[in-house]
Amino acid sequence: MRYGYWTPVFGGWLRNVADEGMDASWDYTRRLTQRAEHLGYDLTLIAELNLNDIKGIDQPALDAWSTAAALAAVTQSIELMVAVRPNFHHPALFAKAAANIDQIAGGRLALNVVSSWWADEARQYGLQFDEHDDRYARTSEWLDVVEGLWTQDRFSFDGQFYRTRDAICAPKPAKRPTVYAGGESEKAKAMIARQCDAYVMHGDPVTAIAPKIADMAARREAVGGAPMRYGMAAYAIVRDSEAEAKRELERITTVTDLPAGYANFDQWLSGTQLERELKIQEYSVSNRGLRPNLVGTPEQLRERIAEYEAAGLDLLLLQMSPQAEEMERFAAQVMVP
Repeated sequence: MRYGYWTPVFGGWLRNVADEGMDASWDYTRRLTQRAEHLGYDLTLIAELNLNDIKGIDQPALDAWSTAAALAAVTQSIELMVAVRPNFHHPALFAKAAANIDQIAGGRLALNVVSSWWADEARQYGLQFDEHDDRYARTSEWLDVVEGLWTQDRFSFDGQFYRTRDAICAPKPAKRPTVYAGGESEKAKAMIARQCDAYVMHGDPVTAIAPKIADMAARREAVGGAPMRYGMAAYAIVRDSEAEAKRELERITTVTDLPAGYANFDQWLSGTQLERELKIQEYSVSNRGLRPNLVGTPEQLRERIAEYEAAGLDLLLLQMSPQAEEMERFAAQVMVP
């Protein structure tokens, strides 16, 4: 299993806890990433949103790509998987900038291609926001242009969304960046099987992840591509006893005063009490991070991770809080050989 973590560009991951002791700053991010390398983490995912989806839209959120460029210069081994949304970046200009960052990183850049989901954010910034199927059509063209600029001396393209004419990208990336992407619609999965290297998923129990991996592997084989990699988001709590872990889970999922991140929360939590409890847990942590149930003792977590590995998963993208302290604990107690 490869272990990655989400860079806390939003100043944390918990919607119920206002101050997690991990501010959205370059200083914290630099120290965390350098320490993660020392601890043996393989990768960090740097999310790209201009509005803070966790702490409220008026709270600070670090820019993904300038942060990635800075981290490339002060790290040595960690893979920098940076989210990119095609409607926010012209592909020819992006290819040039990303190639330069990869040169700075010595071939450690990777892309997490996200076909944007937040319409209000795009409108605030005056950008095009396509309907669902058009988003994936745009992403497909966008990937064609980026790939063309990275692999050809001059690249021309005439598509529905993008056009280039004898465009040049030099220098090329030091190593072609791995392209990760996620999505659960038919359009998304078809595009990813054709054009991407790795499939990343929101958190789910292993019984849900295993068939998703099998489905994508079959799609990949059908289009004649090399075997894909598979990653999943998860929130981790490791403690010396199961009771301690459950107390921490209760702390982070207990709602007292509603923070700024809860838009229309009362409407969202309609339904039975059971539905309410499940939805509180679901919303407390992003990306369905609690569904994998990586909550318990080191032995319990290692056992559950082994089940995911047996199903074909090879990358965990972890969120923790407070990130630095919990990553130390996870590395010492779970990642040990």
